Amino acid sequence: MKDPDESRSGDVRAAAREKARQLRTSQSRRDRRNKTLLAGGIVVGVIAVLAIVAVVIMGAIRPTVPGPKNMASDGVVVGSGLTVKTTPALAADAKPIASAPDPNGSSVDIRIYADYLCKLCGDFQRTNLKQLQPLVKDGAVTVEMHPVAIYTSHSAGTRYSLRAANAAACVANYSPRSFWAFNQSLFENQPADGGPGLSDDQLKKIAAASGASPSDIDSCVDDGRFKTWVGSASDRALSGPIPNSSVKKMTNALLVLVNGKPYTGSLTNADDFKAFVLQAQGDEYSSTSTPTPSPSAGS
Repeated sequence: MKDPDESRSGDVRAAAREKARQLRTSQSRRDRRNKTLLAGGIVVGVIAVLAIVAVVIMGAIRPTVPGPKNMASDGVVVGSGLTVKTTPALAADAKPIASAPDPNGSSVDIRIYADYLCKLCGDFQRTNLKQLQPLVKDGAVTVEMHPVAIYTSHSAGTRYSLRAANAAACVANYSPRSFWAFNQSLFENQPADGGPGLSDDQLKKIAAASGASPSDIDSCVDDGRFKTWVGSASDRALSGPIPNSSVKKMTNALLVLVNGKPYTGSLTNADDFKAFVLQAQGDEYSSTSTPTPSPSAGS
């Protein structure tokens, strides 16, 4: 007959072994669950990191789009009769084709890089465009306008510089005959630096008043068709080099070149700029003209 104490002792040991087995099973289940959760967390974390990297990369890469027609040089060339030189649209990623100055030197070559929100740009344009207009009409002067967007962050979040330059590109593309008047009107109605700038509706009204076709211009302005191109063209001007000039790159929001020479005079005195143009014209004439031989004493 078994000793009752031994029987109780065996039951206790058996119960302890069962309890230990249950604890090991529970721990094993917890370990498997934790491994699964950890693996899932790593995957989720990796996916989240990859998503953030993708957003950063997509934000840093500027999508390429074709440029506007009549701006193959990144600028609009306006010549005799205020006629815009026609060019095909540049393909996406294509390099601009610099326009060639008059090889005979009979027309003064003026190139203006300007931001539509820049006050100094506005001062220069309002002071000089009216006196330049008849000279351009007669073919004595060629003006190449390069709209740039450098003050994009100066308009209370509305990105006015970019929107205005896009609108100029829209007019150059769809209504080139209206470009001179539209460009001039933008500077005559120039908003203050730091304010919201003109709205897209106001830009469209100015384009229509300048003779541009609303059916083409309105949708181009609304969808910002050439904004990406404007950004790329502005980057090219800021990084340089500036074609047909010794100037390496733009260093502020206004650059005026006359026969390749930078103008650094008064922006509000029309006589100063006129004198600079006449001097450049005389220099060009002197360098391209051929002296006539003097008759010999015995002839």
